[in-house]
Amino acid sequence: MTPSIRIARLACIAVAAIAPLAALAQNVATVNGKPVPKSRVDVLLTQAARGGQQKSPELEARAREEVVLREIFAQEAEKRGIPASADYKAQMELVRQTVLIRELFEDFKKKNPVTETEAKAEYDKFKAQSTGTEYKARHILVESEDDAKKLITQIKGGAKFEELAKKNSKDTGSGENGGDLDFAKPDSYVPEFSKAMVALKKGEMTDAPVKTQYGYHIIRLDDTREAQFPEFNAVKPQIEQRLAQAKLQKFQEDLRKSAKTDFKFSTQQ
Repeated sequence: MTPSIRIARLACIAVAAIAPLAALAQNVATVNGKPVPKSRVDVLLTQAARGGQQKSPELEARAREEVVLREIFAQEAEKRGIPASADYKAQMELVRQTVLIRELFEDFKKKNPVTETEAKAEYDKFKAQSTGTEYKARHILVESEDDAKKLITQIKGGAKFEELAKKNSKDTGSGENGGDLDFAKPDSYVPEFSKAMVALKKGEMTDAPVKTQYGYHIIRLDDTREAQFPEFNAVKPQIEQRLAQAKLQKFQEDLRKSAKTDFKFSTQQ
């Protein structure tokens, strides 16, 4: 045997020995002689990642155990003839559709990502709507006009607004904080309250009770400022998530409208 032939044979033997090892590396284990492919572990890990779980050795170990247990149980189910049952087939059709639909939506999101331009435009729109003056007011809410007038007289006589708010206000939430409503835009309140509040100067209090659907208010304006709005980067993830969801909903609605069906959806216009 020539040296060249000997080398060639040795190479073939080496390849033959390595091939089963390579195949084995693609399997997690064998169950009753049937290999359990590692790809099943990868699928479970991908699903876990979609659910927000971080990949870790512990998570991977649990995934390996899961796929082996599934194979054990699945083999027993097949041995008992369960796949032939009508109930199993009906459930499998639902599972098939669920996976298909999930992958359809994931494919749509990958191919239709929210762009920087779209996110910035949405940010600018909300920012424009949020501009203007914010008012920091306090109020005391009581049941009757007479009660309100009495409290106004006490405050003008030197009583502390904050203390009277704690003792008398029906609005217990703000009352515990001395009637403080924090900074808010006028449209956050009912019209009667807003009109009276914006007419005040800093430090001023309404001379007469302000009637609304909730009762009678005594209002004091403590401060004003230009509306605060977070920087783009601080809210960008939330904007992108909202836009992505809106895109997906439109995609779903377009598919529903274009489908030829005699079924009438309850939400269909």
